[in-house]
Amino acid sequence: MKKIGIIVKTKDSNALKILKEIYNWAMNSGYQLFIEKEAAQIIGVNGYERKEMAELIDIMVVLGGDGTMLSAARVAAPKEIPILGVNLGGLGFITEISKDSLYPSLEKIINGVCNIEERLMLTANIYREGSIIAEHIALNDIVINKGSLTRIFDIETFIEHTYVTTYKADGLIISTPTGSTAYNLSAGGPILYPTLNCIVITPICPHTLTNRPIVINDDQTIELTFKPQDDVLLTLDGQTGIALQPRDMVEIKKSKFKTRILLPCERDYFQILREKLKWGKR
Repeated sequence: MKKIGIIVKTKDSNALKILKEIYNWAMNSGYQLFIEKEAAQIIGVNGYERKEMAELIDIMVVLGGDGTMLSAARVAAPKEIPILGVNLGGLGFITEISKDSLYPSLEKIINGVCNIEERLMLTANIYREGSIIAEHIALNDIVINKGSLTRIFDIETFIEHTYVTTYKADGLIISTPTGSTAYNLSAGGPILYPTLNCIVITPICPHTLTNRPIVINDDQTIELTFKPQDDVLLTLDGQTGIALQPRDMVEIKKSKFKTRILLPCERDYFQILREKLKWGKR
């Protein structure tokens, strides 16, 4: 793993500082760096577009938070590039190593000492008049929520073409195990161990209190339809929004791609939960 791609949250001055340090470290250690264009321009070196970078690198290092990691995953996954996320001070469930342990972790990972964990991703197909008009992938979650209107709306839900229920709610979260500690958690959904082969469906503020989250197998397909008058938005990992039209149908299923996350050798998932969620503290 001699070719390292770097994705940086450029609005974070600390991330840019670490980028300069990594650049000097890589030059002295014999590694080749491919830095995202915007960040490269800031430090005065040649840069690459993300898709161009994905054709050239062995691993991808992300300097930022979970949001930066999620956007990088959608580029890296189709090319099966493993990703290392460096947490720069936010909550960070998938940016798992701290800046203090960056270089020892990098050396171990590059030398193949540590593990790579494959994470389930989701694909959303949008059907309009019987044909797919868009296809998108997500690592954390796919969310159906209201557009500009503030009232609840109806989400007719099928699993494997079998009718489940019509949720009357502010929206619906379809989450992977990786995303279970994100929006799903704040909406009252369960925490799922990140390598489980399952999907969780969590309603947002359901009008019926007995509508609870449902966990299904990851090989099952979910279909969602809405009333023609509803103003509905589909969002991917909280970053990309798509306005749906009346009578659109959204099909959500396991993606053919997986995100490959490079893990620090000493990583303990339950320790991460205790620290991030402050379990046992008063």
